[in-house]
Amino acid sequence: MSMTKFSGLKWLYPGMRVKRWLLLATFGVLLITAAGLGLALIANMAVFDLVGDINNFFRLHTGQPAAAVVLPLSLVLLGGGMLCLGFGIRGAVISVASAVSPQAARGLADAVFRTRYLQQGSNIVVIGGGTGLSTMLRGLKEYTSNITAVVTVSDDGGSSGRLQRELGVLPPGDIRNCLVALADAEPLMRDVFQHRFNGEVSGLAGHSLGNLFLVAITQLRQGDFEQAVKDAAEVLRIRGNVLPSTVERVSLRAVMADGAVIQGESNIEKGKGPVAQVALTPENPKPVADAVEAIRRADLIVLGPGSVFTSVIPNLLIPGISEAIARSKALRVYICNVMTQPGETDGFKASDHVRAVSEHAGRRVFDYVLVNERVPRRDLLAKYEVQGQVRVEPDVEKIRQMGFKCIVGDFISETNLVRHDPEKLARAIARLVE
Repeated sequence: MSMTKFSGLKWLYPGMRVKRWLLLATFGVLLITAAGLGLALIANMAVFDLVGDINNFFRLHTGQPAAAVVLPLSLVLLGGGMLCLGFGIRGAVISVASAVSPQAARGLADAVFRTRYLQQGSNIVVIGGGTGLSTMLRGLKEYTSNITAVVTVSDDGGSSGRLQRELGVLPPGDIRNCLVALADAEPLMRDVFQHRFNGEVSGLAGHSLGNLFLVAITQLRQGDFEQAVKDAAEVLRIRGNVLPSTVERVSLRAVMADGAVIQGESNIEKGKGPVAQVALTPENPKPVADAVEAIRRADLIVLGPGSVFTSVIPNLLIPGISEAIARSKALRVYICNVMTQPGETDGFKASDHVRAVSEHAGRRVFDYVLVNERVPRRDLLAKYEVQGQVRVEPDVEKIRQMGFKCIVGDFISETNLVRHDPEKLARAIARLVE
């Protein structure tokens, strides 16, 4: 007979720190049973007078009826039994929880409530890439754990581009950022995953440890990048799922407003913008099946935030993705950028962003547009103007004339940068779902 059939006996092994609590709980059950017998005895005497001899015995030896003695004793046993049972169960649960997760054991009730609450949240699919997508995910994970991030894989710059060219893997950078944004792992683990090697280590200079980790798992999985992402998600204990939009190697080609053609995402911002049109090479890549299924089951689909031509639209150029979004009965919202991007959306208003996404998708893929109307501080705007960036004008009426509903408000945070605030975005999205 397999030893696994006796695995329950391991709770009685030395050092498990569970036996004492099980014994205490058992003792509590015995006390409650004794109290129950005493109360049953009193009930029988009061209702049926079936134990008159016992009552006479108590009167003869104590001068009091049996109920006067048995009732207080039964109540004491009942109270003591309930305390022993409660403390026993609590001690056993905490002992087990501390062995599995010492941090969770310190706030076990909160951890269980939080997990169950998030598990009941709406199914939300967020589609995009870059820092904008990870910003959104940090806020949304406080409302639901049923999140799927569908991430573009057309990045060819920085560490991701080098790994793609040298090792033939898909670019891991945007995937890594999304995994960290959804992670429930210890802060140190998240920091290590995001650590970027400096120039003192020439062979690794510029690479982040998370990128190398994803590449290593991909090689261990015989090139299965999709499975490697799932394995990394388990290591970081993320809330939700992160999926590449396709596992085919693709690159982005842009046609600029002046007619120039630029190949490669990292080169687009170097061109003389704005971008007129983008396309994938090769065309019509196959989508990841799990991503299409997540879109089909979604209660809400969010496009962005992120670079409109290099983060959001590339996902929609995969026919299976855009078709699934168009067929979906879910609420669908596009989050417009806060600032323009040099070489990409120079001079764009909010309506220009909306038009670009709609035209490239070739079908209706959203019904709501979330637009920031708050004006950032003058000193921050001046800093962006030096880089050729300005605030995206919220021409809301024009968007409404295009047939979309607008969600307008203050959705930004101001530190040394102007970007979407994850908590404000998440609250707005949660209200839309509700």
